[in-house]
Amino acid sequence: MKNSQNSASVESYKHTLQLGDEIAKWWPHQLNLKILSQNQPSLKPTERDYSYAKAFESVDYEALKKDLAKLMTHSVEWWPADYGHYGPFFIRMAWHSAGTYRSSDGRGGASTGNQRFAPLNSWPDNVNLDKARRLLWPLKKAYGDKISWADLMILAGNVAMESMGFKTLGFGGGREDIWESEEDIYWGPESKWLDDERHSKDKKLQNPLAAVQMGLIYVNPEGPNGEPNVLDAANDIRESFRRMGMDDEDTIALIAGGHTFGKSHGAAKADENVGPEPEAAPIEEQGFGWKNSYKSGKGAHTISSGLEGAWTPTPTKWDNSFLEILFKYEWNLEKSPAGAWQWAPINPDNSDLTPDAHISGKKHKTIMFTTDLALRMDPEFEKISRKFLNDPKLFAQAFAKAWFKLTHRDMGPKSRYLGPEVPKEDFLWQDPINKVTYRLVNNKDITELKEQIAKANLKRADLIYVAYSSASTFRNSDKRGGANGARIRLAPQNEWEVNEPQRTNKVLATLTSIQNNFNDNCDDGTYISLADMIVLGGVVALQDAVDDAGYDVCVPFEAGRNDATQEQTDVASFSLLEPLADGFRNYMNKECNIPAEQLLLDKAQLLTLSVPQMSVLVAGMRVLGANYNETSLGVFTNRVGVLSNDFFVNLLDMSVNWRLVDEKAQIFEAKEIGSNTTKWQASRVDLIFGSNSQLRAQAEFYAQDDKQEQFVQDFVNVWNKLMQLDRFDL
Repeated sequence: MKNSQNSASVESYKHTLQLGDEIAKWWPHQLNLKILSQNQPSLKPTERDYSYAKAFESVDYEALKKDLAKLMTHSVEWWPADYGHYGPFFIRMAWHSAGTYRSSDGRGGASTGNQRFAPLNSWPDNVNLDKARRLLWPLKKAYGDKISWADLMILAGNVAMESMGFKTLGFGGGREDIWESEEDIYWGPESKWLDDERHSKDKKLQNPLAAVQMGLIYVNPEGPNGEPNVLDAANDIRESFRRMGMDDEDTIALIAGGHTFGKSHGAAKADENVGPEPEAAPIEEQGFGWKNSYKSGKGAHTISSGLEGAWTPTPTKWDNSFLEILFKYEWNLEKSPAGAWQWAPINPDNSDLTPDAHISGKKHKTIMFTTDLALRMDPEFEKISRKFLNDPKLFAQAFAKAWFKLTHRDMGPKSRYLGPEVPKEDFLWQDPINKVTYRLVNNKDITELKEQIAKANLKRADLIYVAYSSASTFRNSDKRGGANGARIRLAPQNEWEVNEPQRTNKVLATLTSIQNNFNDNCDDGTYISLADMIVLGGVVALQDAVDDAGYDVCVPFEAGRNDATQEQTDVASFSLLEPLADGFRNYMNKECNIPAEQLLLDKAQLLTLSVPQMSVLVAGMRVLGANYNETSLGVFTNRVGVLSNDFFVNLLDMSVNWRLVDEKAQIFEAKEIGSNTTKWQASRVDLIFGSNSQLRAQAEFYAQDDKQEQFVQDFVNVWNKLMQLDRFDL
């Protein structure tokens, strides 16, 4: 008898492949709720009580750095080191790990070790960095869970620089590894490597992207789309680096400092000799990609970027030679052996030739990329470059600061940094907040303050709205924002449309008055910040809403926040945190044409919410009346201000019909069947909980008669989570 299992086809097992179930193919516009459940505990092989911070404390940090330093000059046969030193290779690995960060949404960066996974492990710009990580594997194996891949890659870059004579600013550990590819990061619309579909006709780069082509970290070194136009390259550099949180001085320092070390590789044409990237490579390659069939395929025959050569005569030493060479010579446009555009100096001195990376005694002309020449040819870039040329000490300081910023930009406040090499200096990009040095309020004080807030004649919805507005700026992508610091009272947040300045200022003025009165009358060093007062105001309002619902559920509060100053707040940087839309407040910028439900999901992911938490938070905010501009959209209840599950109950009411009422497909209204009377109005965010099958399942669960108390408890829990997202001290 024929075994039925043997008759199964490859098609039968498509469910084991990405998109194998074809749901995305059939319904490409269905919300991807999986972005709210990434990196689940079930994926992590570590023990349940494993704490990376505790594990990192136990690592022999100095021994690890010494082992890394030894690794730099221990060349192996399967991937020999240029000049006998892996330092430049590890710098590139660390740079490319950190360089994916973009300040618009805080995503990318080095803090998760995401270079190990698709798509980053297979980007053209990351060609051959799979070998760099394999070179690190023996140390990762030896030190185990005491050091994450994410930390190890950045520390390797630091040690590489130090081993070549550069003094870094320091290192902060604390990056924790993910265990799967990130689904929440939009890397661009292109389906082919190095395509450029992200620029509009006026050459404006699409938000939130920072790199100029698919598969690049920053810009194309040959020039825009491979064309060797120096001034256009300068424009790309400026735009790309600014979107990664760097000013012109940071940018020049990073490019000049990074290209002080190492060389590029383009021994032959890639399309004739190089195999597929790691994610497409055959199984026997064991995670390696870009198999090179040109001669030995390694060492002198390596093919990476396609450009070939070193920038300086001293590629394994920190000095000022990159800038000296750049300004000393005129440059001819040439092509590398791989056919890539690069520049060579005209009549270079013998002392300025660079040694061959593998053959002793052999020398070559140095090279420059089109993007390197931009540092000299762009008028504004040239001023900074010459300043660094004439002051090597200033250049070294600028590079140290820019490198530290590049590699730590997505880690959040300095309080999260681990290890003995954390710099004492505070930087504005770290969003500093002074440490709490006063005595925190006790339970008696909190009770007294709650009573004063309750008597202050502030609307319940307004207290909820302001507390939410303060806390909801948090984004887990780079650990920025949140209630700590009370920056809602400072520029730029005090002018954001979504924060309703007039409504917010009224609440803040009253809370400040109560705060000042309390602090002025305490003579034992007890103090409460406005940041804590804002959260406490939300607690008072929410507790009243719970009590009115008739449930014995306590809304928790934990003091310990402090207030930031305007001087501690980078206005331009914080402006990027202003939301296009906020579905939890039913806010939508009039110029935004992205479906509101997609922006809700994006924000929920940045707030680390699960699907149930997102659902409950929306429903609770509606019945509490905490809508932008106090609209009635989604307020499916006749008892506004009471924490109930009415939003879900009435959304699922089968006695009404919904219809679209505006041209932009944003507003809907419900009429009872057989009646012309409008019962409810709703936004797309509200109706998605009845339309999307997965979200409807959540709505049906919480609408059940026996889930009213659970809804209240779950809302209180997610509210408390929201208020504490930036409490890294807890």
